[in-house]
Amino acid sequence: MLMALAVANDFDVHQMDVKTTFLNGYVQETIYMEKPQGFIQLGTHHKVCKLHKTFYGLKQSPRAWYERIDSFLLTFGFKKSVVDTNVHILP
Repeated sequence: MLMALAVANDFDVHQMDVKTTFLNGYVQETIYMEKPQGFIQLGTHHKVCKLHKTFYGLKQSPRAWYERIDSFLLTFGFKKSVVDTNVHILP
């Protein structure tokens, strides 16, 4: 639907792929995780890690990434599409 609309209105369409997507979001909640195997040092097996940023496999990662890229694009004057909020349009 959106591609047809872009063609009909002679819009330029740009698509991008970010390889480190889920490594760039910030965690809004307090999340702790166990240390990965091999990371545990002698005498610290009872300690855990507090997360500040997201990573692959974390349930909050897609939402955190969307919030970050959305706010970034909006500061540059992009507007969200009414049809699909994942599409940003530069008026």
